[in-house]
Parts: sequence; structure tokens; C-alpha cells
Amino acid sequence: MPNLLLTGLNHKTAPVEVRERLAVSAQELPQALEALRACPGVDEVMLLSTCNRVEVLASGAEGAALAAEPLMETLARLRSLDPAPLRPFFYVHAGEAALRHLFRVASSLDSMVLGEPQILGQLKEAHAAARQCGAVHSTLESILSRAFAVAKRVRNETAIGRSAVSVSYAAIDLARQIFGDLRPRTALIIGAGKMSELAARHLHRAGCGRIFVTNRTRARAEQMAASVSGQVLEFDQFRARLHEMDIVLASSGATEYLIRKDDVKAVLRKRQNRPVFLIDIAVPRNIDPAVDELENAYLYDIDDLGREVEANRRARQREAEEAEQIIEEELQRLLERLRTREVAPVIVSLQQRLDEIAREELERWRGKLGADGARAEALEAFTRSLLNKIAHGPMVEIRRAATSPEGDRILAVIRRMFRLEGE
Repeated sequence: MPNLLLTGLNHKTAPVEVRERLAVSAQELPQALEALRACPGVDEVMLLSTCNRVEVLASGAEGAALAAEPLMETLARLRSLDPAPLRPFFYVHAGEAALRHLFRVASSLDSMVLGEPQILGQLKEAHAAARQCGAVHSTLESILSRAFAVAKRVRNETAIGRSAVSVSYAAIDLARQIFGDLRPRTALIIGAGKMSELAARHLHRAGCGRIFVTNRTRARAEQMAASVSGQVLEFDQFRARLHEMDIVLASSGATEYLIRKDDVKAVLRKRQNRPVFLIDIAVPRNIDPAVDELENAYLYDIDDLGREVEANRRARQREAEEAEQIIEEELQRLLERLRTREVAPVIVSLQQRLDEIAREELERWRGKLGADGARAEALEAFTRSLLNKIAHGPMVEIRRAATSPEGDRILAVIRRMFRLEGE
């Protein structure tokens, strides 16, 4: 088993004001990795810093005294912080527990939004940065490659990432259900707040053909439109162009309805009753609920989307149970491979030790047998046969140790019995 340690904090253990103080930017990463690698016992190290977590994965040579405390203190010192008040926010995992946590993070089972895809990309970026700095090589390289493969298997074999669990994403998911391909579609975003921005980004990623943004403050609309390759509509003119829009998403701070039933009636006439999809995620609402009475007008408010999100969240939770089984299966497979790799040197050492004993005894007896070659050959055959029989039991136990929870204890006993402690 590799000498492995993982320590850090995340959205479950630390509030955002703590996480943001310890966050490390991409520009600061090389310096941080160098400082972490200088900690006692550390041979390889990777640092993952996102909005929801700051984690250090470290490995050391066999027998090295890897400890979480110096890693925590180094993270704090990088930010000129006192480590003492930060310790309660940190968790520590070693060996098998560290591997399990890494697999769960890569598969987004430890994320704030269960099943979100961003964390795997962030983990791959952290790996690439550490490798470029020379902080990751043999041990962590193989472990991280396995973590990426596990995450891919979870994505392929479960539906954990296939349903929307945020209001803004649920809105775009519904638009896809109504229109299918969004590339030929035109969308209007009313308002330029956080929810509108998220929805606009989801629309852009979904390939929506044209995106318009309107807002009372034009500068904010321009900023948001630029981020999604969109265009700005003047706020006092957007109603005149509503008929061009296949998708209308409203999330402004207006206290009255911005779009009324009569407005949409006129829109549908101009569209020759081609459907229009309206999403109202504002509170108070921006679109008159009576619009939903019109044929070919599909109106969803934040409660409708909330119900969709909750149903999807429950579905993801069910998928997460299957994902946990995949992770456990892959973890045990990796542990078995690592233990098999560990026992190989013990087998070689035992074989060498027995060969050494055989040579010493044969040399001693050859002098007594004189020139009798036939008896010497018989003695050599007998010696090797006897040692092979003696070795059979220990060899079986060594191989069994590769898959046994008591493997380390079994190997230690065999090393002591045959004086292999120095191997």
C-alpha cells in the first residue's frame, strides 16, 4: 500500500470565508507545490483548489513519516494565516481512506451539487499543473490515472450527471425537451443578475443560436451579453421584438409584470402560433401567470423548476448509491493490485534467502563427500526439494497476504521468521 495522505477542507467542513482565505490561484500553484513538497516525508504532492475545496494529496517513500500537520501549517503560511484556528476545519485521510476520498471527489460524489461535471476537469488541471512542476511522478501518477478512469466509469454506467439540479440549468433542460436542438433557436434574457447570467451561460453551452440580453442598466447587459457572444436589446424596446424569440427567460428585479397575457397573444399571432417557451425565475414574478392559459405558450415559474430540480436531485441520489458501489469495487481492485505489487519483493527475498542457505549447506557437505559426484548431485537435489517444500507454505501465505486485511501482519511475521527484515 502506498504511503499516502490526503488533508484539506471543503464546503461541508468550512464556510466560504475560510475556504476563500486558503484558496490558491493557478499563478500561485508552482510556489505552493514547492513549499508543500518541502514538508517532512513528502516525495510527491498535488494541490486541488476550487471554490468548494482546498485539498493536498501527498505520498512519501515507504517508512517515511508523512504527517498532516506540516501540510496544514504550510497552507496557512502561504496565506500568512495562523494555522491553529484553521485546524478544526481540516480532515485527514491516510492510505485506503485517502484513495476512497479521491475516487469520490473525482466522481463528484463529494461535490456540493451531486454529479456536477466540473470537478473532474478541475482535478485533471491540478494533476497537470503538479506534473508540470515535477511534483507528481510514479506513485501519484498511477493513482490519479486510476481516479480518472473510475470517474469515467461512474459517468458511463450511471445517470448521476444527466438530470438538472440547479434552477437555471433546469430551465434550459426544459427548453431542450420542448425544442430539441437549440442551435436554430433565439433566446431573450430579461435581467442581468446572477440567475440570469447562469442561465445565459447554460444556453450558450447548449449551443443556442442567438442570445439577446436586456436590462434596465445597459452596462450590465453589455457585460453579460459579451460573456455569451450575445447582443443587447434596449430595455424599453424588447417587447417589440418578443415575436422573434423562441425562449424568453425573465429574472429581473421588477415589482410588476413585464410580460402580460395580451403581450404573448400578440406574439403568438406574429409567430403564426409557433410555440414560445417562457421561464420566470424572478420573485416577484415578471410574467403574468395567465400566459400559461394560451395554447403554444409554455410558461414555467421558479416553483415549477424547483419541483423539477427536487425530483432530479432524488434521482441523482439513487444513482449515487450505484456510483458508490462502483467506487468500492474499483478501490478493492486497486488495493489488491497494490498489495500484489508489495508482496513480490518478499517472494523474491525469500527465494534468495533459501538459495543462500542451500548454497552454504551444499558447500559444507561437498568437502565431506570428497570426489563422489553422484552422491553430491543427489544431495543437491534432496536439499532443493526439501527447501521447496519448506517454502511452499510461506509462499502461499505471502500470496494470500495480497488480498487479506491482515496482509501487513502476515508479511511482517514471514520477514522475521526468515530474517528478511533488511529487504
